[in-house]
This record gives sequence, C-alpha cells and structure tokens, in this order.
Amino acid sequence: MKKDLLSIADLSKDEILHLFELSDYLRNLLKRRRPYHPLGGKTLGMLFRKPSTRTRLSFEVGMHQLGGCAIFLSSQDLQLGRGETIEDTGKIFSRYVDAIMIRTFDQEEVVKMAQSSSIPVINGLTDLLHPCQALSDYYTLWKRKIDLQTIKFVYVGDGNNVCNSLLLGAAQLGIDVVVSNPKGYDPNSKIMEIAKKIGNGKIVIQRDPLKAVQEADIVYTDVWTSMGKEPEKKMRQRIFQPYQVNENLLRRAKKDALVMHCLPAHRGEEITSEVMDGSQSIVFEQAENRLHLQKAILVELLS
Repeated sequence: MKKDLLSIADLSKDEILHLFELSDYLRNLLKRRRPYHPLGGKTLGMLFRKPSTRTRLSFEVGMHQLGGCAIFLSSQDLQLGRGETIEDTGKIFSRYVDAIMIRTFDQEEVVKMAQSSSIPVINGLTDLLHPCQALSDYYTLWKRKIDLQTIKFVYVGDGNNVCNSLLLGAAQLGIDVVVSNPKGYDPNSKIMEIAKKIGNGKIVIQRDPLKAVQEADIVYTDVWTSMGKEPEKKMRQRIFQPYQVNENLLRRAKKDALVMHCLPAHRGEEITSEVMDGSQSIVFEQAENRLHLQKAILVELLS
C-alpha cells in the first residue's frame, strides 16, 4: 500500500523520530562524501503552483544525491493551466514518475492528487500546511540534542501554514507551544482541534508577545504576509508591528534562547537583521536541514 505525506498528522511520534534518525544517517554519509543511491532509476515529479527557493533546491538536490532525478514543472508547463483536472494529472503522473511533490494553494488539491495517484504524494506546501518545513525545524532542534518535551517553544506572528504544521508536530512530539499573534490571525481552528486531540503537547494563545516570550527556549517567527495575501500587506504591517522579533523582545526570552525562521524573511518587518544574523539565530541551519529531512522522506516513501 502506498504512503503519502500530506500532513504531519499522517505520522506517529515514532515515525517522526525515525525520520530524524534517518536524516542524521543521510547527513553523515554526505558529510563523509560516501555515495548512497537507494533511489537509482527513480524519478520525482515536482508540480509547482507557487514559486520556491528552498523547496525546489532541497528536493531536486536531494533526489540527485540519492541517485534519482527530479523534474520541475510549473502549472503553466502542464495542461493544468488549460483546465485539466488535478485528478487526471495525478493519474498521468502515476504512469511516468515514481512520486509527486506538489506545492500549491489549496490543501484539497493535494488531497485529490493523492486520492487519484497510485504513487506517493508529498505536500511541499499549501495555504493550510507546510509539513516538510515543520519536520525539518523539529529535526534541527532534535539534532542539537534538545529535550523537546521540556522546552518552551514560542511562535510569534501570523497563524499561517507553517504555524499550523508546527502545532501538529508539537502535538505528536509532546512539545508545549505558545502562539502569540493579534486577534483574528490565529492558527486554523480545525488544525487546533486536531492538535488538541493528539494531545501530547499543550497549546496556549498569548496575545502579548512580550509576555509570550518570557523564559522561552525557542522564538520562532515567519513573514506577516504570506503568498496570496499581498493585498493585505500594508494593513498587516501595521497590525503585526508589535510582534516583530527584535533585540528588545528577545531579551525577555532565556539568555540562550534560539531564534528560528522558515524563510524567506522580510528583514526589518517580522525580524530584524540584528537578530537574524545574531549568535542566537539558527535560521540558516534550519534551511540546510530541509535537504536532509526531505531526503529521509524520499527514502522512506520510495525505497
């Protein structure tokens, strides 16, 4: 039976930890320059409705390092741009490639793709979820030998797709999360319900960002205006200004608190350059780990 990765809720805690261990194994092989090609002869079809830097690079390079190949296709390169259904597209992909990575707007489109495909489907991002990002983020902390069940993890900013996936991952791994954002910009209510049902971690909403980050071990932020929300940019800049991750806010957290951001960053908006380039930032470490974690996903689904 084929496996898909549409949401972190698809994974158990043990499966997530196994991905972390496999990521470390693959990372160490690469560091020692030891070739490892379990996906020789395999092809990943990558369908992009949204632009990307890290997602495209990490999946494309990852498939190459694992001995396979990746094909990049925007929706305008396909008959999708002329009205072919996502279900028919999934059936066609299934007859040519070995797995599909899709980066799109609507989560339902990913679900329909998975339902119509006979090959694994990986959610590379939707407006609702970004599972690969959140898994990479928690792998980054796990790799640093941080006890995930004892930390205070604080997310400051828009309750967007990254936030939603971080909450699902936290629920599976037993991490307590504080979300600090303006009223009306909370994480998705259905995702919150799913996370609470999983129930291994606690979720608290704290509107005051200065209170939220007190004694925080991790301070995480993301852009205030996600793709597709550009008409709201000026309004969001005004509403979210108190939620900027700057030196004043970071002083309220623990002295050794780590700063995280999934990128791309709008420097001077949600995060200052002083913080992002500072000694507590692990932002680019997170970005690198997208490669290792996604290689682990590919190996698990394809080998």
